[in-house]
Amino acid sequence: MMYEPFPGNYVWNLSVNICLGMGGVMGEIDAANAKVRRAAQEGEDHGTEAFFAAWGEMADRLYIQGERAEAAGHGLSAAEKYCRATAYYITAERMQSRSYTPRKAMYATMLETMSRAIAAGGLNCERVEIPYQRSSYPALFVRGHGEGPRPCMVFCNGLDSVKEMIFLVVRDTLARRGISCLMVDQPGVGEALRLRGLNAVVESERWASAAVDYLETRTDVDSARIGMMGWSLGGYYAPRAAAYEKRFALCVAWGANHNWGELQQRRLAREGDLPVPHYWDHVMWVWGQSDLDSFKAFVPRVTLVGHLQNIKVPFLITHGANDRQIPLAYAERSRAEAVNSPDLELKIFTEAEGGVEHVSADNMEPVLSYIADWIADRFAAGAKSR
Repeated sequence: MMYEPFPGNYVWNLSVNICLGMGGVMGEIDAANAKVRRAAQEGEDHGTEAFFAAWGEMADRLYIQGERAEAAGHGLSAAEKYCRATAYYITAERMQSRSYTPRKAMYATMLETMSRAIAAGGLNCERVEIPYQRSSYPALFVRGHGEGPRPCMVFCNGLDSVKEMIFLVVRDTLARRGISCLMVDQPGVGEALRLRGLNAVVESERWASAAVDYLETRTDVDSARIGMMGWSLGGYYAPRAAAYEKRFALCVAWGANHNWGELQQRRLAREGDLPVPHYWDHVMWVWGQSDLDSFKAFVPRVTLVGHLQNIKVPFLITHGANDRQIPLAYAERSRAEAVNSPDLELKIFTEAEGGVEHVSADNMEPVLSYIADWIADRFAAGAKSR
């Protein structure tokens, strides 16, 4: 089950658990949390600025320690500290309202800190740009180990994660299995939203196809073995993309999200838990909607109903048995409607294995390892795009 330092405040607890998945250290986190426990008792939105200050101070201390290590010529030690600082900056920034001005400076600091980690530690991580419409969106490319062109997964974010979060969780899990990974800040998240004003689109195949176009230009990628995956709301984006972009050789939904539009009606009725504070303001920002009425009119379009029969490649759906955000029934509906996948699996994670919460926030390793092995097995067996 999920570690809950803030009893009764799911949103804050989720953020802490995700940070632990990125490599956060319990002792550091507990010290920062001690400063905001009283504020956490007043609800998910109240006190987020205090959280921002406490976690920002913790990240700043680590950043300074990283600078000192780097100045002393200890790049590997510096990278460890920069990576942890990045995780803390991500956690503090994502908790804020979009109108909270200081988050912009912290986001810029987070990007710079991640860049310093990559450079100081010589990390297997390359920043790239994906041409998209009249603009572009950024991504991190991690190359799979081995000689010759490698298979590659496009890994997209959900509603509120960022590419740096994906990197800090996944690290070299896929790379050690010989699989490259393109971790994208697609429209609606990260830099694409914050710095370029690119809102999310229902037709995720539009930006996913741009990612494939880019990968086909790389000589170190086997263009016949490119897969699509995503977590949380990425459990909508990835299957939708794989249904219509036929160059994808397989698909993974890390957490089913069969009918996100319908789910919003349930959330308006306060059914289930929310992923971030200031939730309704955040989703309107992501989707480029001016007010809640326009959002409610638009959001029924965000559904996989009527689309999954178009997936004709291997398809893995994972889901936590205790997911408090997305009902297990949605995972079962995705499995039931993907009738043309030649290799379809729904894997439900239970307490015996761990990974029972939303996108396995309680314990990411079992789910990440299972997904990585499933992908490696399919590519080894010859899964290729059609």
